[in-house]
Amino acid sequence: MKKYIFIVGLLFPYASFAQSILGKVTNEKNEPLVGASVFWANTTIGTTTGIKGEFELTTKDISPKLLIARYVGHIADTIEITNQTFVEFKLEQSQELDEVVVKGQRDGVIISNLNPIKTEQITQTELGKAACCDLAGCFETQTTVQPQTTNVITNSKELRILGLSGVYNQVLIDGFPMIQGLTYTYGISSIPGTLVDNIYISKGANSVLQGFESMSGQINVETKEPDKTDKLLLNAYINSFSEKHLNANYAIKKGKWSNLTALHTVQPANEFDRDNDNFLDLPKLTRYMVSNKLKYGNDADWGWNSRIGLRYVNEQRIGGQTSFNENNDKGSTEVYGQTVNINQPEIWTKTGYRLNDQHNFVLFASSFYQDQKSYFGTVKYNANQTNFYGNLQYEFNYGNNSLKTGFSFRHLNLDEDISFTNNNLQRTYAGNYLRNENIAGVFAENTLKLLNDKLTWIAGIRVDNHNQFGTIVTPRTLLKYDIAPNTIVRANIGTGWRTVNLFSENIGLLVSSRDIVFSEQLEPEKALNTGINLTQKFNGENVTGFLSADYYRTDFQNQIFPDYDTDPTKAIIENFSGKSVSNTFQAEVYLNFWRQFEFKTGYSFLDVYREIDGQKVLLPFNPRHKVVTTLGYKPLSKKYHVDMNIHWYGQQRLPNTQSNPPEFQRPDFSENYVLVNAQFTYNLKKFELYAGCENIFDFRQERPIIGWQDPFGQFFDTSSVWGPTRGRELYVGVRFRIPSE
Repeated sequence: MKKYIFIVGLLFPYASFAQSILGKVTNEKNEPLVGASVFWANTTIGTTTGIKGEFELTTKDISPKLLIARYVGHIADTIEITNQTFVEFKLEQSQELDEVVVKGQRDGVIISNLNPIKTEQITQTELGKAACCDLAGCFETQTTVQPQTTNVITNSKELRILGLSGVYNQVLIDGFPMIQGLTYTYGISSIPGTLVDNIYISKGANSVLQGFESMSGQINVETKEPDKTDKLLLNAYINSFSEKHLNANYAIKKGKWSNLTALHTVQPANEFDRDNDNFLDLPKLTRYMVSNKLKYGNDADWGWNSRIGLRYVNEQRIGGQTSFNENNDKGSTEVYGQTVNINQPEIWTKTGYRLNDQHNFVLFASSFYQDQKSYFGTVKYNANQTNFYGNLQYEFNYGNNSLKTGFSFRHLNLDEDISFTNNNLQRTYAGNYLRNENIAGVFAENTLKLLNDKLTWIAGIRVDNHNQFGTIVTPRTLLKYDIAPNTIVRANIGTGWRTVNLFSENIGLLVSSRDIVFSEQLEPEKALNTGINLTQKFNGENVTGFLSADYYRTDFQNQIFPDYDTDPTKAIIENFSGKSVSNTFQAEVYLNFWRQFEFKTGYSFLDVYREIDGQKVLLPFNPRHKVVTTLGYKPLSKKYHVDMNIHWYGQQRLPNTQSNPPEFQRPDFSENYVLVNAQFTYNLKKFELYAGCENIFDFRQERPIIGWQDPFGQFFDTSSVWGPTRGRELYVGVRFRIPSE
C-alpha cells in the first residue's frame, strides 16, 4: 500500500505560503464580473474571480509583474504591479462580432503536441481514403490497430493493440463503454463509418477516468456532432459480392439546440464459394440501425450543456455451408450453418454544468440491452445482457494544476444459455451461465504543468469494489516533456484489470467441435503496462509531417487464454499466473509534400509469448513483423484524390494441430503475405463518387476451416484463420452532401 499512498499524495500538491495580491474585476457599471480570468503575463499562473468579482494571486517569483484580466465580451486590461497589495480592473464592454468560421483541410492523422497522452487522431480526411463501411473497416491505413477475424463463418472481428486480444483495449463510443460482454463480438461492426467523426487511439495504460481496463490501449470513437456536421449526408455502397450499404444523416440546428438523426442498413451479399469447400466465403449480413443525438450548448461554455443519444440495432448474420437454409436447418446435423440474431436498444447522456473556467461538473450515464439468439452448428446459444454505467466527475483548475475526481458505478447482468441439438461429440459445457456484476469506484487524476509548461505530469488512481472479487486499486502515471517545440517524449506506467466474459469474447470456442473444460474458478485478469515514445514533427514550407517511435511492454499477473495446444479436441480454461509478456516496438513516419502528396510508412515488431515449463511459447495470430505503407495524391483544386495502402504481414504462429490425423493438420506458422488496396475519389460539387479495390492481387488463405469435409466431426475447427479468405473485392459508392448553413 505504500506506493498507492505515495501516488495519492502526489495527486494533491500543495503550495507553500507566498506573498500575494488581492483584487477585483468589475465592468464599467461597477458590477462584479464573476468567473473572469486573471493571470500573470507569459505564465500559466492564474485564477478566476469569485461571486463578488474578487481574486487572490501569488506574486512570488513573478517577473515582470504584469497582471492581465480577461472576460468574455469585454476588452482585456493589463496592470503593472509594483508595490500594490490590492488592484481593481474595470473592463470595457467590446463590440459584438458576427461568428467567424475558418475552414481548412485537416491532416488525415494528427498527433497533438499539447495532449500529455500520445494520441493518434484519425480524422474524416483519413476515413475518406477507404470505404470505411463500419468501424471495423476504419483502420485500413493504420499501423497501431490490427483488425482480427474471430469467427470466419459469421465474419466477427476484434481490434488488437500491442499484439494482444481486443479484450485488453477499451473501445469507447463518445466516451462510453458500450462495447463489452455480448456487444464485444459484433459491436464494432454495428457503427457505420458515415457516423464517425474522429477516432482517438492511445496505447498502453491511459487515464483512470473512464475505468480500470485499457491494459493495451484505448480507442475512443467520436460520432458526429449535430451542430458541426453536414445538414444532409446520403451514402450508397455496393461491392463485387453484391453486399449493399445505405446511410442517411440529417442534422438541424436552432439556437443552442441541435439534433442529428442517422439511418443505416446493410443488405446481404450473394453466395460465393471460391475455394470449393462448400462453405460461404462471406456471411449473409442484414442490419438496420437508427440513432439520434440531441445536443444543447457546448462543453466550454458556462452554464448547462448536454448530449443525449439513442440508438437501436437489429442484425442477422447467416453463414455456413452453401446449402444451409436458415429457416429449416438451424441446429441440423445434416447441413452445417450458423445464425446470429441481435436486437439492441441503447441510451446515453453526457450532461454538464460549468460554473466558470475553474469549476465544472459532468455526469456520464449510459445503458443498453442486447438480446442475442444464435446457432453454431448443433450449439444453441441464447443470451441477453443489461448494462448500466454512471460516472459523476468534478473538474477543478487551480494554478498549474487540473484535478478531475469523482465516482463511478457499473452494472452488468449477463445470462447465457447453452445447449446442444445433438451431442455425439460428448461435449460437457451445456448449461446456464449467469453473471451479475456490480462495480463501484472512486477516482482522482491530477495534471500538473512545470518548467514553463515543458513538463506535464499526470498522476491518477482509482479504487474499485467488485461484488465478487473485492477491492482493487489501479494507479497510473504519465509524463510528457517538450525537449523542443516539435520534439516531445512521453512515458507512462500503470496497472489494469478486467473480468472475463468467456463465451462472448471467445466466440470461436462455440464454433469449433472442441469441448470446453474449466479447470478452476476464473479470477480477474491483471497486467502492468509500461511505455515510452518519441514524436518529432516537421513544419517546413513545403514539407510537413512527423516521426514517431514507441516501445511498450505488458506483463500479466494473471491471464485467461484458452489452451488449444495440450489437447486438440479440447479448449482448457484456467488462470495463468506465470510469465506472460507482450513487447511491442513501432516506428512510423508521415510526410506531406506541397499539401498534395502524402506518404506514410510504419513498422511494428511484436514479441508476445508465455513461458511454460521454462520454454518460450509464442501466442498465435500475431505477425512478429508488419509494415503498413500509405500513399496519396490530392491536387490543390481538391477535385479528386487517389489513395493506396500496402500491408506486409510476417509469419504468425498457429495453434498446434500435430496430434490430429494428417488430413486435419496445419503448419505451425503461416505464410508471409502482402495486401494492396486502392481507391479513387472524385468530387463533383455536392456529390462525391468513389471506387476502389481491396486485396488487388487476390491473395487468399485457401480453405481456412479445418475439417470442412465433416463439420460435425471432432476435428472441425475455424480457429486457424490468419489471412484474408474472401479474396479481391471491388466496390463503388456515392456520397451526397448538403453542408450546414
